Amino acid sequence: MKHRISILFYIRKSKMTKDKLAPIYMRITVNGQRLEYSIQRYVAVARWGAAAGRVKGSGAEGRLLNAYLDALTNKVHQQEREMMQDGKIITFDSFREKWLGITERPRMLMEIFQQHNDQMAALVGKEFSPGTLERYNTSMAHTKAFLQWKHGIADIDIKRLNYELIYDYEFWLKTQRSCSHNTAIKYISNFRKVVNICIKKGWLQKDPFLGFKMSKHEIERDFLTEEELQAIASKDFEIDRLNQVRDIFIFSCFTGLAYADVQKLKRSEIGPGIDGERWIFTSRQKTEARSRIPLLPYAVAIIEKYKDHPACIQSDRVLPVLSNQKMNAYLKEIADVCKIRKLLTFHIARHTFATTVTLSNGVPIESVSKMLGHKNLKTTQHYAKILDRKVSDDMKLLREKFNSDKKSNSTFKTA
Repeated sequence: MKHRISILFYIRKSKMTKDKLAPIYMRITVNGQRLEYSIQRYVAVARWGAAAGRVKGSGAEGRLLNAYLDALTNKVHQQEREMMQDGKIITFDSFREKWLGITERPRMLMEIFQQHNDQMAALVGKEFSPGTLERYNTSMAHTKAFLQWKHGIADIDIKRLNYELIYDYEFWLKTQRSCSHNTAIKYISNFRKVVNICIKKGWLQKDPFLGFKMSKHEIERDFLTEEELQAIASKDFEIDRLNQVRDIFIFSCFTGLAYADVQKLKRSEIGPGIDGERWIFTSRQKTEARSRIPLLPYAVAIIEKYKDHPACIQSDRVLPVLSNQKMNAYLKEIADVCKIRKLLTFHIARHTFATTVTLSNGVPIESVSKMLGHKNLKTTQHYAKILDRKVSDDMKLLREKFNSDKKSNSTFKTA
């Protein structure tokens, strides 16, 4: 980081002594900001050379005073060299503290982490969701527990952060906390955000994450096949609550909305789209990205079914959504009744929309990405795995082409 330092000596005639001597001041300018103070030396106004910033004449007293000014100048340059050799960023504050002998208080990791989380808490509902804050609080608790396990300390100077500590932190998460690889990386990513704040503020010269791999393992995302989706949609359960949970789950399968987005969906967020049909116009709670979703017949039928439900009328919501914990508990019962062996959770509905409902029916991945509210197409690719049936259909077309070519004197021959 570039810096600029200049030095100037001048006198202040407004503060003359009784003996008509003017005090000499030193001005150190660092990156445009000034540090000024009296050097406790005095000179007659007639003997001061303003242009040179030195005492005029060749008298012994003048030579001694000029030598002192030169020594102060050399001291400034010496401090500048020392700070550069120590790898410190030279700012006005850092130079001033060292010049005045102010001891730099170590910046502690957990204090900075707590400050970050406190600021995030103040922005919950504006920029962050409660779930995001909870994840960062959990990450901070893990980091604190790791420091106690590894070093027997409750906090650490950020200057002690290095690759070895981060490597050991990943090992601790996987062994002592039994985290999967991807979960461990999520916690470390939260930790890294706090470290990046330290780097951007100039508190750290070297990134301790340099060389550390943050890549996640690819995982297979469960989704319902068309047969499984039909089995759930057509089942008439004896318990009304199961029917209600089933309907809300199916609604998500045909809209791609996550639990939090279905739960907060208001009636005012449904209106006519560009084609005159009913659309959902909402924003994802997780990313605040806008989602515009044309409603399919299944979804419209479910909306109509619950438009007069007391809970919906009272809360101005589209559907009477239970807590996520209860929804997932009832979905397990639904899976058992429908003889579906997959671990059925509400988020599977979002995967089902991306795969079985849209991609496998020829909807372009770009359109699916917009409906899911993804900011990056790569995110959609993780959700929307190409189905075996789609591969089979594509290969069937190729097979038919080869068969057609063979009948018309194909160049391919078998042994």
